[in-house]
Amino acid sequence: MNQHERGAALLMAMAIMAFSAVAATAMLVALSTWSRQAELLADHVEARELVDAGGDWARALLYDDRRRSGAIDHAGEPWALQLPSIPFENGELGGRIEDQQGLFNLNNLIRHGKLDLTQYARFQRLLSILGLQVELAGAMADWLDADDVPQPAGGAEDAYYASLGHPHLTANRPLVNLDELALVRGFDGDVRARLAPFVAALPGTTALNVNTAPAEVLAAVVDGLDLASARMLVARRDGVFYRNNADFLSQLGRDAAVPGGDIRVGSDYFLVSVRVSYGKTQARGQWLLARTRAMRWPDVVWRKYP
Repeated sequence: MNQHERGAALLMAMAIMAFSAVAATAMLVALSTWSRQAELLADHVEARELVDAGGDWARALLYDDRRRSGAIDHAGEPWALQLPSIPFENGELGGRIEDQQGLFNLNNLIRHGKLDLTQYARFQRLLSILGLQVELAGAMADWLDADDVPQPAGGAEDAYYASLGHPHLTANRPLVNLDELALVRGFDGDVRARLAPFVAALPGTTALNVNTAPAEVLAAVVDGLDLASARMLVARRDGVFYRNNADFLSQLGRDAAVPGGDIRVGSDYFLVSVRVSYGKTQARGQWLLARTRAMRWPDVVWRKYP
């Protein structure tokens, strides 16, 4: 072999070595990436299982609460205490249970497919108390009701939504959850954030739990009750909860009134939020639980993993 051939062979050998090194590096990187992905997937599966376990814990707690305390629910009960982060091997778990019947149920606006004028006026009051445009009530009513006639103030039916850049139609049915508000005319991110602590989307028509309702919601639902007086009721309630409707009604002034069927001192619907950190991943879950069947574990109305 002459010098030229030996040089060519050496270059070829070096090229093969370089290619082998690159290939080996790529294989190691791919193996490492796959290993990390497999580890993350395993951690995520474990985290999801722990999230579901947290949801079952909430169901058990609410079942036990109904069994022990009957039809009364207030902020001093164990279910209302936010679960602190609980550390465990390779992670931690935390969560909370929030009463939803202390909030204004947007689905109360519609009864048998038609607008309930009393509830409509209450929602307008709530919007005004929160510093929001009362015309939003018209858009909300049209989203829920069964007809295609826009409300005179702020209404929006199919013709409006069909003209949008991303056209859609009105739901013409009750809300399933508050995420749907993003589709309703005027309910932008700021409006939804302002409303979130005060409204809920619950199946059917529900009475307001006066033991857990914020002052803003009490002032909206009770005729003749101003916000300052509602805040006094809440401050008094935080010391001694209401044991029945008559107990609450006796605290109202002469000019304030609300039908007894529109209020109660207990709740059937609760929102459960659970978060889990496990290994290198995190998982969260939410459930709307319905405690509507006597002496049964709460039913899951819906669940999601945001």
